[in-house]
Amino acid sequence: MNKAAALMVLIAGMFGAQVQAAGDAEAGATLFKRICGGCHQVGESARGSFGPQLNGIFGRPSGSTTDYQYSDAMKSAGIVWTRETLIAYLEDPKEVVPGTRMIFWGLSDPEKIENLLAYLQTFQPQ
Repeated sequence: MNKAAALMVLIAGMFGAQVQAAGDAEAGATLFKRICGGCHQVGESARGSFGPQLNGIFGRPSGSTTDYQYSDAMKSAGIVWTRETLIAYLEDPKEVVPGTRMIFWGLSDPEKIENLLAYLQTFQPQ
């Protein structure tokens, strides 16, 4: 493959990933409040509660915030939260981290997951 073709593949992959991960942050905010907000917080004053705060979740190692007492399973999971690991975890938390204390059966709707991820992305450091 020549350099120009390789560059086109790279650019297409970058834009494809952006479109695929777009989601609707506003719909994600509504969903977050309904299914996540009872345990998790986001935003400027977020802190650990029944679950850890989720500011800056993308790129963060599992079990690593200091304001929450994680289960041994989560502390030793060795996961870095990426789009892919978060999708898998939201679909089936107990499959991804056996022994997690998170009381959530999972979310099977890919659109809702994308919306949640788009919302959480708004709380990443710039």
